[in-house]
Amino acid sequence: MTEKCRWQNRDSSRQSFNYLKYIPEGYDEKSGKKWPLIVFLHGSGERGDNMDILWVNGPFRFENCKEKPSLPFFMVSPQCPDNRIWGNFTESLNEFLDDMLKVLPVDPDRVYLTGLSMGGTGAWHWGMENPERFAAMAPVCGTGIYWYAGILQDMPVWAFHGADDDVVPLFESVNMVDAINSRGGNAKITVYEGVGHGSYMNAYAAQELYDWFLEQKKH
Repeated sequence: MTEKCRWQNRDSSRQSFNYLKYIPEGYDEKSGKKWPLIVFLHGSGERGDNMDILWVNGPFRFENCKEKPSLPFFMVSPQCPDNRIWGNFTESLNEFLDDMLKVLPVDPDRVYLTGLSMGGTGAWHWGMENPERFAAMAPVCGTGIYWYAGILQDMPVWAFHGADDDVVPLFESVNMVDAINSRGGNAKITVYEGVGHGSYMNAYAAQELYDWFLEQKKH
């Protein structure tokens, strides 16, 4: 089940967010079970205040496909305001995540970060600023500051990119993965041959990504 929600930042000088929340099938609030959490950052086309467009791309789109099994995660997707980028809001995103960990029955050692395009860039940057927050991350067709990427050496990373991407060039993901691994990290990349910027359609449709997330846990 997916709900439309509003998160209000207690600091009025910082950003509040609309967000989607996915509640996994089988959730029982009385059980005391702790679930993994996926935080998804959307791309530039889903900015604004219309939450319906948050279903267009990413894991929420594929969770709602009837053919796909229900995903065993809580998932949240905050919505970026018009004409802004995720890099403007790292402090607010951290506060948003703090509150999600308080109100949702999730395991703080199994929080996963992913995003596509502008959100893939946001995932790289948020992950580099706060690597201690996430058990793993999966940026899709995003850009990063590769000369700082070594800070992710202790985090499992799986990047995705289209070989023919003419919006965000493939080398952006390759440089990040290479920089992490040059510091002894654990990063890998899947390159979709013949695919342009829409590599997120392949990445989030693949059950392997969700299975991989479930294998990762902070130690």
